[in-house]
Amino acid sequence: MPKTKVALTLDADLIEQVDELVERRRFRNRSQAVEAALADKLRRLARTRLATESARLNPREEKRLADEGLAEDLAAWPEY
Repeated sequence: MPKTKVALTLDADLIEQVDELVERRRFRNRSQAVEAALADKLRRLARTRLATESARLNPREEKRLADEGLAEDLAAWPEY
């Protein structure tokens, strides 16, 4: 995937922690560390959003919608 260069302003303590990880060879460089952290955060936010949206669902209404027309369909199913 193509990469785009960006400039960031970050807290000095945060940069020290990132540099430590790079020194310990956890990441090749600052860019890789920041990219990995951002990707991880975005994945977590996506899961949180799914959980938030799922919590808004009304279980009774969802069941009603799932069962809608089911009785009619049962007559069309072959006996086993």
